[in-house]
Amino acid sequence: MKSELIPIRGMTCAACARANERTVGGLAGVAKAEVNLATETLRVEYEEGAVDRAAIAAAVADAGYEAVLPPEYKTAVVPVGGMTCAACAAAVERSVRALSGVASAEVNLVSEKLTVTYDPERIRLSEIKKAVRDAGYEPRAVEAETGTDEHAKAKERDYRRLRTNFYIAAAAALPLLYIAMGHMVGLPLPQVLHPMHHPLNFALVQFALTLPAVWAGRRFYSVGFRTLLKGSPNMDSLIAIGTSAAIAYSAYSTLEIARGDASAAGHLYFETAAVIIALILLGKGLEAKSKGRASEAIKKLMGLAPSTARIVHGTEEIEIPVDEVEVGDLVRVRPGERVPVDGVVVEGWTSVDESMLTGESLPVEKKAGDTVAGATVNGTGSFVFRATRVGKDTALARIVRLVEDAQGSKAPIAALADKVSGVFVPVVAGIALAAALAWLLAGEGAVFSLRVFIAVLTIACPCALGLATPTAIMVGTGKGAELGVLIKSGTALETAHKVRAVVLDKTGTITVGKPSVTDVEALGPSGGPGSTEARDRLLALAAGAERGSEHPLASAVIRAAEERGLTVVPPSSLQAVPGRGIEAEAGGRRILVGNARMMEEKGVDTAPASGILERFFREGKTALFVAADGRLEGILAVADTVKAGSKEAVAAFRSLGITTIMITGDSRAVAEAVGREVGVDRVLAEVLPEDKASELAKLQAEGYVTAMVGDGINDAPALARADVGIAIGSGTDVAAESADIILARSDLMDAVSALALSRAVIRNIRQNLFWAFAYNVLGIPVAAGLLHLFGGPLLNPIFAAAAMSLSSVSVVSNALRLRRFRAPTARAGR
Repeated sequence: MKSELIPIRGMTCAACARANERTVGGLAGVAKAEVNLATETLRVEYEEGAVDRAAIAAAVADAGYEAVLPPEYKTAVVPVGGMTCAACAAAVERSVRALSGVASAEVNLVSEKLTVTYDPERIRLSEIKKAVRDAGYEPRAVEAETGTDEHAKAKERDYRRLRTNFYIAAAAALPLLYIAMGHMVGLPLPQVLHPMHHPLNFALVQFALTLPAVWAGRRFYSVGFRTLLKGSPNMDSLIAIGTSAAIAYSAYSTLEIARGDASAAGHLYFETAAVIIALILLGKGLEAKSKGRASEAIKKLMGLAPSTARIVHGTEEIEIPVDEVEVGDLVRVRPGERVPVDGVVVEGWTSVDESMLTGESLPVEKKAGDTVAGATVNGTGSFVFRATRVGKDTALARIVRLVEDAQGSKAPIAALADKVSGVFVPVVAGIALAAALAWLLAGEGAVFSLRVFIAVLTIACPCALGLATPTAIMVGTGKGAELGVLIKSGTALETAHKVRAVVLDKTGTITVGKPSVTDVEALGPSGGPGSTEARDRLLALAAGAERGSEHPLASAVIRAAEERGLTVVPPSSLQAVPGRGIEAEAGGRRILVGNARMMEEKGVDTAPASGILERFFREGKTALFVAADGRLEGILAVADTVKAGSKEAVAAFRSLGITTIMITGDSRAVAEAVGREVGVDRVLAEVLPEDKASELAKLQAEGYVTAMVGDGINDAPALARADVGIAIGSGTDVAAESADIILARSDLMDAVSALALSRAVIRNIRQNLFWAFAYNVLGIPVAAGLLHLFGGPLLNPIFAAAAMSLSSVSVVSNALRLRRFRAPTARAGR
């Protein structure tokens, strides 16, 4: 099963989207077809053997729209050095054509350039250049390569065309409105155009001014009538029918004037058609501009990547396009420059601003062995790194892909709007016809009935229904990406707002994930607490004995001594006692560092530390006894410390009305101690990795909609089992694959932001849907003459058109308010 995202041109409303889904979804071999009106794309899943891209494009064309198939091949122009004759050119062509995935390769010997067309899914440009090099020639920097965002360019062209057409329609509609209505309100009108004295001139000039407006709105007619004939009418169909009726009736009245009936001058509606076209074009232009702003977040992300990279070759540095950087290349980054691709630092020291990817405002120090991500900004140092991920594999590319997928997905909340929009246009056309006939039969006359018919067709707006959900999802997921919260789908976004219980993995999520020394208790000569100097001597003694051990607790002790700047004497001999501790010789003393069992076996009296040991146990800390020459010198406490911000995040969850539950495989004592420290509501301790998912199932059985926040491979089943799985940024790829939401940073407050953002987005969608439904439910009866039935006014079709344009723009503008969403702060959660 293959999944593909195809841009569609020509869609204007939800009815267009439904028509494409119905037509493409009906093809044999197509499993799923979903249209996103906000991004104007079709996501289709199909069996490659049963149907192909051409058949899908043909189905879209049959529905009255245009599928813009992404090119399967790219074309690149590669300058080649070292060619001297036709045989050289032939050798290059032969070498490149032999590659799998190359469609064509032609060398121009005069310009010394190779033009190659290739499938980027099967072969990379770097492999083509390697083939040229293997043939004995030198490929240089790529001159130009197709593959830019043609869909984005096409949308920009569409916006410019809408703007131009609006100017043309407005330039015709304004004088037309003046001529048609001016004399009614006392405005001067040339004698030659006055309806009382020269009615035919009055009519013909209006007809002439209507033609430019009709030409400016020609797309309404070409698409509207075509989809009507195909049995899938859309908003364009409503506009085309309404304005055509007004123009046809006005043309008939003009003929009547020519035959001598001057009273027919009062039955001209040319200005109605022209002003409706101008207003709809204005609304469409504003809508297109707003939709463009809705995708600004993804454009910002894509714009972060630098265009060139500085490759280190021996003593030389060569600047090449970033697309040509290969895995393993050494890349130099100077102060203030952006890192071109992902990699590992091999030389130099600096600090890097990673805020554009993680939201972390403070620069992160980087030294040899540390990883760097493409598009992050180097600080004041210069460094060299080895490229490990390039092109579509970089962190930035993966983030962009995640956001694009989320923006193109549908949320379940859109299902009702989709169903309504599927039958909306035929129902509205039926209402318009029924209302016109009813008023005609009631004796109001043809002119009155025509106005009702046009007003109903014009005020109806399926666009607002179609844009209500996808635009909010588009802005919301984009805002999430800015905050370092990557939401994979619309479904995940909707489910997240229902979460009432969040399950937090302890290790690596609430806590740092590695042990640290928290307490150093030296025992004085009489068994009481020792001085500060005594505590430092104790820590240095333990660190000296532990040096050379690979155990995590040993690393914690050594790290604590280094942080305090203590002098550590390495041991002359070292023996690890499995399950007990370390026995070492250092400075002429026999040192023991281990647990109570080791002390007991070695005959060391631990009674003086019993009170300290009891306190450590209550606090869930691991005790390390330190003895020298058979005497207990003191005791160290080691624990996996709580991350900064975890306590505030738990409080913030509570302020959102969410129950917090910590889950861990640690002992009950350790778990309860950490739970008390951060303030979680419930603690699930001694849970085996394979049982975490079943604990989630129990919570779901209690009626909770659950979110699971974790970072490890052993969290993957639980992340998949939870209603919403949230993988924390420093976690494993397996956890990220199983999750619905990925946090770029290891900050639990970002999980709070994710759930708060989902609530804001769903609230915005509900507002949009309410407005879209309410507008149509109230507007259509008013246009049909409901107020007039009770003695009120009849809605002018011009005002109906203005209201229709306003409805779409208001829905998109409301969605754009999500760009002002602010992540909850730690203070807010207290």
